[in-house]
Amino acid sequence: MSLEISGLRVAVEEKEILRGIDLVVEPGKVHALMGPNGSGKSTLAFSMSGHPNYHVLAGSVKLDGEELIGLPPDKRAKAGLFLSFQYPAAIPGVSVANFIRTARMAVNPDDLPPAKFRKMIFEQLDVLDMDPAFLSRYVNDGFSGGEKKRLEMLQLAMLCPKYAVLDETDSGLDVDALQSVGRSVNALRATEAGAKTAFLIITHYPRILAYIPADVVHIMMDGRIVKTGGPELANQIEREGYDKIRDEVASSVA
Repeated sequence: MSLEISGLRVAVEEKEILRGIDLVVEPGKVHALMGPNGSGKSTLAFSMSGHPNYHVLAGSVKLDGEELIGLPPDKRAKAGLFLSFQYPAAIPGVSVANFIRTARMAVNPDDLPPAKFRKMIFEQLDVLDMDPAFLSRYVNDGFSGGEKKRLEMLQLAMLCPKYAVLDETDSGLDVDALQSVGRSVNALRATEAGAKTAFLIITHYPRILAYIPADVVHIMMDGRIVKTGGPELANQIEREGYDKIRDEVASSVA
């Protein structure tokens, strides 16, 4: 049981971005994927979710043994994959409540009657310190950056996926919003179902890892994972930046 990526090579507009990614994320674990701009981190996230502009040249992405390559995005979501976007889209005319209810029904039909859904979503609003009036607003329409991220965390809590990919969720967030994201993820992990959810946190900087501690840290450069270690690896990046690791990689190849 795991999210297993093997030999993944991906191109965008005929340019190869991912050059052979091997990565295994186990249930209940938090993996952090770090790297400088242009290293291919978001390409990996979009490729896993089935974005049509990202063309898989080779390799596989398996969720608990089920091959995801070739499946449409909705089938991947139903299999248990969740992606938090760096720039969530606005959907004018669709309320937050209806959007989340529809998403929950699509993934787990008939498992949550209206009364239980209402109870559950209000509990999650309380955890996220969100005004219940939020539910009547249109999805991301006029939302601040922090509100968009809180909405994604609300979706995450309500869907409770097997594997959650958070693509630069900390981008543009102030400290209060970042703490809210951390509380949401940790509250989910404290539940019986959420304890089994695995996280792949994609980020440039280690600040989000202060609120969501990682079990494993991977460094990506030039479309490859070049180094893997424990939480101390993120601290090293904070102190020294990526240049030292880039030099280490260059020395090992020379």
